[in-house]
Amino acid sequence: MIRVLIADDQEMVRMGFRMILDAQDDIEVVADVADGVSAVSKARELRPDVCLLDIRMPGLDGLEVTRQLAGPDVTDPLKVVVVTTFDLDEYVHTALRNGAHGFLLKDAGPALLIEAVRAADRGDALVSPQITIRLLKHFDGGSARPKAAPPSEPLTAREMDVVKAAASGLTNTEIGAELFLSLSTVKTHLASVQGKIGARNRVEIAAWAWRSGVVS
Repeated sequence: MIRVLIADDQEMVRMGFRMILDAQDDIEVVADVADGVSAVSKARELRPDVCLLDIRMPGLDGLEVTRQLAGPDVTDPLKVVVVTTFDLDEYVHTALRNGAHGFLLKDAGPALLIEAVRAADRGDALVSPQITIRLLKHFDGGSARPKAAPPSEPLTAREMDVVKAAASGLTNTEIGAELFLSLSTVKTHLASVQGKIGARNRVEIAAWAWRSGVVS
């Protein structure tokens, strides 16, 4: 079972998300809370597989909750999907910098909500290819973004192929189909790349690819 925590200050949203997710055989909502402080404490207590966090909440907003649960300084980060009504680049950039695995709009519909939870549990990308490309092109200020640090050792040609595909917004399954690789081989390449460039997830791999000029 994929254990999920929902944090949103609107009771109707929490009820709706819970109803949609609890109806799935492989998903269980273990808690829903109405503010950021409760989100942090409950998440640390229960260690859910995926946290769905609204941005605008009392106490702590979802971006700060994301930093506390999944940020660069967190030893054992949780998987976070930020959910919001507003498709604003500044929100997305901050969410990704704070460690979020993805970004979902509240009006995306039940099917995408379910897939977002399952994808987060797998460690896959959680935004469509078009949105991924738009966001990462402008990651940390577009052309003014800082240059990416070089990898600790050179990436192999196959690893570079996988990085380019991930930076284009493809999921692991889609990368495997495009490059004629098994799913386990794709995951092995991504894990190797993460170690070489110091990334914690595929979003950071994609951001590194855009910053370093691997894709443009």
